[in-house]
This record gives sequence, C-alpha cells and structure tokens, in this order.
Amino acid sequence: MITERPSDLASFATTLISSGRIVFSRDEAAHALGISTGAVLDAAERLQRRQHILRLRNGFYVVVPPQFFAWGAPPPSWYIDDLMRHEKRPYYVGLLKAAELHGASHQAVMAFQVVTDKRLPSIEAGRSRLTFHFRKDMAGIAAGIDTHNTDTGTMKVSGVELTALDLLRYPDAVGGIDAIATVLTDLAPKIDAQRLSLLGRACERSVVQRLGYLLDHLGHQRCAELLHSDLAKSPKALPWVELERSSVTSASDQPALERNDRWHVIVHRHPEVDQ
Repeated sequence: MITERPSDLASFATTLISSGRIVFSRDEAAHALGISTGAVLDAAERLQRRQHILRLRNGFYVVVPPQFFAWGAPPPSWYIDDLMRHEKRPYYVGLLKAAELHGASHQAVMAFQVVTDKRLPSIEAGRSRLTFHFRKDMAGIAAGIDTHNTDTGTMKVSGVELTALDLLRYPDAVGGIDAIATVLTDLAPKIDAQRLSLLGRACERSVVQRLGYLLDHLGHQRCAELLHSDLAKSPKALPWVELERSSVTSASDQPALERNDRWHVIVHRHPEVDQ
C-alpha cells in the first residue's frame, strides 16, 4: 500500500514494484498523484516509449521490472488475475498453457491461452501473446478450475480433467488431433475419473464422445468408463460424430477407417502421437 504521494508516474510505478505490485489503473494513478487522468495518459505514453510500463487494456497498465526490460513485459502469469479482475470477467488459464502447467511437455506453447465468457481481442505483451477463448457457461465448469500460486499472487487454471475436455472443445486452438493425442498421453495418467465425469456432464456430448474415444485409443479405458456410463444414461440416441471436427472429409463421401460403436465416433485416420 502506498502511504506517501509519489512525485510523478515513474516514481509511482517504482513504489508499486517495491510494494510487490506490478499493475495499476489510470484512475488509481490519477488519485495517487493528485493529477488529472489526461495527465496520467500523457505520462504513461512517455513511460511506454521508454518501455518501463505497458498498456494491456484501455486504462490498465503493467509495470515492467528491470529484469524484464529485454522481454518487454513480465510473464503473463504475473498479471493475468489482475487483468481479468479489471475486465470484470471470470476466467481460467487453459488449453496448452494449462497442460504445460500440469506437466505436458511435448507441445511447444506459443501463446498464453485464457478462457473467459466474453470475446476479447488478443494481447501482444513483449515476447508473450495472450489469446482469449470464448465459453458462455463458466459457472457450469467451475468445479474444474484450480488456483495456482504465481510469483505475484495466484491465477485460475483449468484442472487436468477440464483441460482434457477443452482440448477437444477447441481443437483449432491447440493444433489439431495429433497435438491433442500427444498432450493426452501426458495428462491421462493424472485424470481423476470422477471429476472428469462431473465436468463431462456440463460439456457438449460430441466433446465427451471424442475425448472418450481418444482415451480408449491411447489405452486409458479406466478414465473413460464413467464418461461412457454417463452417455449411456441419456434418453436421446447418441449421434455419430467425426473425430476431427474440422475435417473436410465426411463419412458420406469417403469410407471411414473406423466407425467406433462404443463412442459413435467416425475415424478417417488415427492420430499420430509425438514421442
């Protein structure tokens, strides 16, 4: 907490770092300095040119500590929780970034992927790129979100089970079926079948079908058994879905390599797993 009024925005930013914080809003700075918001914007523009601060969103800034001057910004994990609080949106770090945090190391993580309930534009923050992926029903999967400690506090991250489901829900964001299968080889041994079943009930049936098929295919039938039991309880007939949702090939114009009766999944090629 700042107890003495700083003389300018640069000293305000330095004081923030010394107190363990690296983010501030335009209005907070104006109040702390006793100046207008316009004066804050002018001062912020000068500091941005010197790469001492970075504007992430309108009226929201992150201070760049000296050890990250070469990077242009601190890691997103240092400020993502504050950023999403500023946006007033529920969120979780997900997809390949979450998989990496859970120990999946086969796939290179090119972006810091965040799931939230509003369509937000991506952010270029120094060497990092933050991408945002839309999910309407955040409350329905709340049980699948964990809290991870960071160097500056905490952030919300999808658990192993929600991460596995999301890989099939956002296949284009993670590089397609081969990348998904590769990541699942690392995640599957850590999956809690009960938690996966609970979260699967809040997801589209097609996502559960595809994940169940892949878990079986990769030799993790135990993880998939409850998912299959839940699908079997549905009064509606299980529709046939293609394993690769974005595939240009369909069962109607080319013979399938496999039609899996257990999951009602049509497979035109088996996924290749990177070793």
